[in-house]
Amino acid sequence: MSPIPVVRMAELEIAPETLESYRALLIEEIEAAVALEEGVLSLSAVSIRDNPNRIRILEVYATQEAYEVHLRTPHFFKYKSGTADMVTSLRLIDVDPIIMRAKS
Repeated sequence: MSPIPVVRMAELEIAPETLESYRALLIEEIEAAVALEEGVLSLSAVSIRDNPNRIRILEVYATQEAYEVHLRTPHFFKYKSGTADMVTSLRLIDVDPIIMRAKS
């Protein structure tokens, strides 16, 4: 039996005046996590077209342990501390994958 991946959806609202700074920190964190963490399978961030301060992130980790390791990394800590005053709303949703495919 293969490990069960951890899949989460994050729904965030960002203070509009901080949006560009937030996006820069988010991009830096996602690039580092995917490059440096074996257990981070996928991180995808999008914004709502008519409300760009509403961000959605789909996170896929190989295991629960990989997710917990991610939360302790320097790049994640930099992102969380750097964006703390920018995020006006955060909702984390645990989801169950139905089908997830990507081209390599």
